[in-house]
This record gives sequence, C-alpha cells and structure tokens, in this order.
Amino acid sequence: MKLATALTFATLASAEVFLKEEFGDAAWRDRWVDSTWKGEQMGEFEWSAGSFPGDAEADKGMRAKDKARFYGISSKLAKPFSNEGKDLVVQFSVKNELRESSFCGGGYIKLLGSDIDQPSFGGDTPYSIMFGPDVCGYDVSRIHLIFNYKDENLLKEEDIKLEFADKNEFTHLYTLHLRPDNTYTVYFDLEERSSGSLPEGWAFPKKEVDDASDVKPSEWVDEKMMLDPSDVKPEGYDDIPEKLADPEAVKPEDWDDEDDGEWEPPLLDNPEFKGPWVQKTIENPAYKGVWKPKQIANPAYDDKVYAFKDIGAVGFELWLVDNGSIFDNIFVGDDIEEAKLFAESTFKKNIEAEKAAKKILDDAKKATDDSVDDGEVLEEEDDDEDLDEIDDEPAEKEEL
Repeated sequence: MKLATALTFATLASAEVFLKEEFGDAAWRDRWVDSTWKGEQMGEFEWSAGSFPGDAEADKGMRAKDKARFYGISSKLAKPFSNEGKDLVVQFSVKNELRESSFCGGGYIKLLGSDIDQPSFGGDTPYSIMFGPDVCGYDVSRIHLIFNYKDENLLKEEDIKLEFADKNEFTHLYTLHLRPDNTYTVYFDLEERSSGSLPEGWAFPKKEVDDASDVKPSEWVDEKMMLDPSDVKPEGYDDIPEKLADPEAVKPEDWDDEDDGEWEPPLLDNPEFKGPWVQKTIENPAYKGVWKPKQIANPAYDDKVYAFKDIGAVGFELWLVDNGSIFDNIFVGDDIEEAKLFAESTFKKNIEAEKAAKKILDDAKKATDDSVDDGEVLEEEDDDEDLDEIDDEPAEKEEL
C-alpha cells in the first residue's frame, strides 16, 4: 500500500500540466481573445455560473449569451508543447442549461498551433484535434473526435454516440486520453465511452495491408451453402395445376352459348399445388470461408499519428442555435490521473449540488405557475360577479 501510494505521488510529481482553466476570476478575459471572423454574426461569451449552479462562484465559466450565433474564442498556453513520446489528456466540461425539448449546437474544443491569429480564429483555422459534443435535436448526437493528419481532417469512422440521458441540462465532462502506442480512450463523466487503435478507427495508414501478389487459389470454395443432391423433384410435380374447376359449379339456366359463349366453371385454388419446385440447400462441406489475401507490413504506416509537434493554444469555434452553454474546467496535460484529480475537485465536487439547485428552481417555478393559474381562476370568478352587476343595471334603468 505504501509503495503504491509512493508510486502514485511520484507519477503525479512528474506529470506536466499545460493548462488548467477554471474561470475563477474576472481576469479570465485577459487570457482569452474573442474572434471577429464572422463580424456581426458573432455571439458573445459572458462570465456566469448560470441559473442553477452547484457553487455560484466555483461554477462560473464562459457562457454563450446569444442565440443563433457563431462563437469563436481562444487562449494561448503559457508554453507550447509536443506530445510526441508521451500521453496527451484533454478535458473540459459543458453545460447546456437553457435547453428545452431539445438542443442544437456544438460544444467541442480545438487544440491549435502557437502561431494562431486569435482575432481571426474561425472555421478555416488549422487545428490538431477537435474534441467534444456535437448535438442537434435527435439527428445529431455524438462526441466528435477529429484528428488533422497531413493537412486533412479525419473524422472517426464510427460515431461515439451520446444517449438520450446524456443530453440533459446538467454539466457533463468530456475527457480524451491519447497514448504513444497510437491508442485512445474517450470518457464521458469519467466513464469510458470509446477506446481502441487510432489506425483502426480513422483513415490513418493501417499497420498491415493486403498482399497484392496473393491470389485466391482456383480450387478455393467460398460458397457456404450448396444444393442438396439428395433432394430430387418428385415425379409429376410440374404436372400439378395451380387452379381446378369448381366441381360444384352449375351452368346457369339462362346461359346462352350463342350469346354468352361457351360456359366454363369458375376456377378454385388447387390445394395440391405447391408452387415452383425449389431444391433444398445444405451446408457445403468443402467451404473454406471467405478468402482474404495475406497481410503484409504497410510501408506507409505511421506509428506517430497520435503525436503533434506544436500545441500552443486552445479554442472554441462553434455554431450555437441555442444559447446558455457554459464551458468550464479545461485541462490539458500528459497524465490521466492528474486530469481525474482535477475533475474530482471541480466537476464531481459540485454536480450533486447543481442537481439540487435545479430542483429548487423547478419547484419555485411550478409554485409560481400554480399561483398564476389560481389567480386567473379568481379573476374569472370576479368577472362573473361584475357581469351579474352589469346585468342588473339595465333593469334598474328601465324601471326609472
């Protein structure tokens, strides 16, 4: 136990953190630069913990203020770095608190080069990694993970799906862990959602490729099923008619062959008719499976697709239909345990209090709505009384 604890502390001591952003003070504005790349179509980020924070101060983050706007903002790291030869961990939280029946907007972070022109940061700005939620109603619901490789942005070939319960109005944490063996793991609220090999999940060069010189042998049998030679069509099978004349049918008395033509009884389905004969199939004993060419080493394989030479800034470049998204607790480093510790002290610390605050807010709103409904009923009753008085007035005037 003591040895394990000592090793843990030794690992954390050697870990390097390139960014921890909690937006804990108003000076965050000095660290982040707004983009103007879409001019008047750009939305504004405000400093806010939202309408139901777990902690009104600790939960402050960048909150999207405007609906149906482009957003762009970035922050340079104190020291640019390369993740070659070591782990890379990117982590941040998003809270879409003003969602109603659904939500539409991006929520992903981008890792950028140190030469970024921050005021013009936009959709065409090169990036190394794009990571985070991408949600729009029921059609789009995934965790984006895109890598830039030789100036081409590679999307994951199979989406990392977000479930319906993942898309609520509470804060959620997204964590990416890249390793020098070209493998990755994606966490949602610190629970693993996807993992595997980069070359197997994206259009990176594969480690092995088909051997072009390997040809399928002429005797190779790749038919899994075959016709059953013992199944023979019964004699006379094709002579069975599909229809039979109705034996109970009687020629009508008023039928005139000269005027009506030769009478024929109506036809009925023949219960003996079984349709065209089909020979049974059985498993082919000579079947050898689906033939595949031999695999050989791919000369184009790159064992460093995980690595980026210049990570010097992070940014959010988004289109948001709905406002109210809060971005917070950003971590960039080389140790997953350090990232988890940061999550424990930020995201996990206040999430239950956030849910309690939301319940209080909802209860207060319901009470207000009920009070308004009761008031409307009373007003209607008062109106009825007023109408009674009005109805009486004309009668009094007639008497006068």
